[in-house]
Amino acid sequence: MLNGLELIARVGYGARGFVYLSGGALTLLAIPGLVDGAAGTRGAIGWLAQQPLGRAWVLLLGLGLLAIVVWRMLQAIWDADNEGHDQQGLSTRMSQGFSGVGYALLACSAFSLLLHTPADPGAAEIAAGHREAARMLSLPFGNLLLAGIGLCIAGVGIANIVRAWRDDFAAYLSCSVELCRRVVPLARAGYMARGIAWLPLAALIFLAGVRSRASDVTSFDAALDALGRQPGGAALLAAAALGFIGFGLFSFIEARFRRIRPPREIVPV
Repeated sequence: MLNGLELIARVGYGARGFVYLSGGALTLLAIPGLVDGAAGTRGAIGWLAQQPLGRAWVLLLGLGLLAIVVWRMLQAIWDADNEGHDQQGLSTRMSQGFSGVGYALLACSAFSLLLHTPADPGAAEIAAGHREAARMLSLPFGNLLLAGIGLCIAGVGIANIVRAWRDDFAAYLSCSVELCRRVVPLARAGYMARGIAWLPLAALIFLAGVRSRASDVTSFDAALDALGRQPGGAALLAAAALGFIGFGLFSFIEARFRRIRPPREIVPV
C-alpha cells in the first residue's frame, strides 16, 4: 500500500509539472506571436489535444491529474503531511482540499477533450463561461454571486502569493541541503506567478458581476492575453510564463524528492 500511495503521489506531481511547464512555454512563445495566445493549464491541455497523438497525451495527463487529486484528498482528509489540527494545520489542509477540487475539474476538462475536441478550445471555453455567467445572472442576486466568485478567485491568487513568501518548501523535500537551496526559489517564483496570474481573471469576473454583463466573463488564457496587451504587459506576461515554468520544474523536483507519508488511518505505522 505504501509503494502504491507513493507512486500515485509522484505521478500526480509529475503530471502537474508537465502541464505547468507546457503552459509556461506556450505563454512565452505567445509574446513574439509564435503561437496563438497565452496558455494556462487548460489552454496547455487543449493545445496538446490538437497535436499528433494528442488524445494519448490528454488521456495520460488526465490520469496523472487524477493521481494528484487522490493525493490531495489524502493530505486534506487524512492529514498525510501531519499538519495537525491547530488553526494553521487546518488552514493548510483546507487549502489542499480546494487544490484537489481544482485539479479534479482540470482532469474532467482533459477527459472531456477525449470525447470532443473543439477546433478552438480557447473560444469554446470562453463561450461556456458566457453561458454559465448568463445562467448565474438570471438567478436572484446572481450579480452578487458572480462578483463573489471573482472575489474568491482573487483570494486564491492572494493565497498563492502569501504562500510564496511564507512556506518552507524545503521542509517537504528529502534531498541535500544544497539541492534544496537551489530549487526552493523555483517554488517561490512559481507560486508568486500563479497568484499574480489569477488576479486579472478575478477582476474581470468581479466587474462582470458588478455590471451584470455575462459577456465580460472570460477564460484564464484570455485574461493573460488581455494582460499582455496592456502597457508593459509583455514583461508581465514573460514573468508569469517563467514563473509557470519554474513551478513546473519544481513539481518535477517534488515528484522525485517529496516526502510521501502514508496516512496512519490507511497504512498503520
